[in-house]
Amino acid sequence: MSAYAYRIVNVFTQGRAPLSGNPLCVFERAQTLDAARMQALALQFNLSETTFILPSERASARVRIFTPSYEMPFAGHPTLGTAHVCRALGLAGDRLTLEMPAGIITVRASGDRWTLQAKAPSWREVQEARLTLAAMLGLDEHDIGERPLWVNAGTEQLIVPLTSEAAVRRLRVRADLLAQLPSVDGRSMAYVFAPSGAGLLARFFFPHGGTALEDPATGSATANLGGWCLAMGRALPCEFEISQGEYLGRPSALRLRVDAERQIFVSGDVIELGRGTINL
Repeated sequence: MSAYAYRIVNVFTQGRAPLSGNPLCVFERAQTLDAARMQALALQFNLSETTFILPSERASARVRIFTPSYEMPFAGHPTLGTAHVCRALGLAGDRLTLEMPAGIITVRASGDRWTLQAKAPSWREVQEARLTLAAMLGLDEHDIGERPLWVNAGTEQLIVPLTSEAAVRRLRVRADLLAQLPSVDGRSMAYVFAPSGAGLLARFFFPHGGTALEDPATGSATANLGGWCLAMGRALPCEFEISQGEYLGRPSALRLRVDAERQIFVSGDVIELGRGTINL
């Protein structure tokens, strides 16, 4: 029997409140775990993602990311949370690189505020009618904003602008209809947003077990929002403060910046909550 150390961190915390943001479990040294064990551990913790740190010859560390159901090539809050743990383990300092199936991701820190640089995005048009998207979200057609897109800055997701903050608040996702809109990887994930005060209000959904689950803070979708801004020809540089997670009782704060060189950066605060070991 072996003991595997892990840490629980919260990522994209709001005002550094310890029980805000998106929780993440990070296994510190996973060299002897195979993919089946990693997947089982992710299901055991049943958080949106669990990560596993491995040695790398190309980066500060190699990272594998698992939801309770499948492995992901890239995800935002696992990247920032794992970077925070890598620094605590002495694998790197305030600047490090993480090797993932999606590529090498660069991450930097200023204190406990972490920033990742996303991959250059690609995008494609949504073939479904706006009325179809509205039905999936439980909204009217006029609630759908300009040019919904599939965007991929590491993980392809459906990015849907809405015309008002009220629409973001009143939507009711139909899981059966969301499941009919898969990404190139066969995953159905939808990110909706609208202006809210000086920033943006966003929500993220994915189907699971016949229902639609909501994520409290989604860094990969925030990066994809940066890709949407590029696709739309928004004036650069641009920067947004994004609020997410309030409907889950997990208020979260994310920052998106797209610079004049068309590079996408996603930032948020990370707090460690606790540590433990699992005996297998």
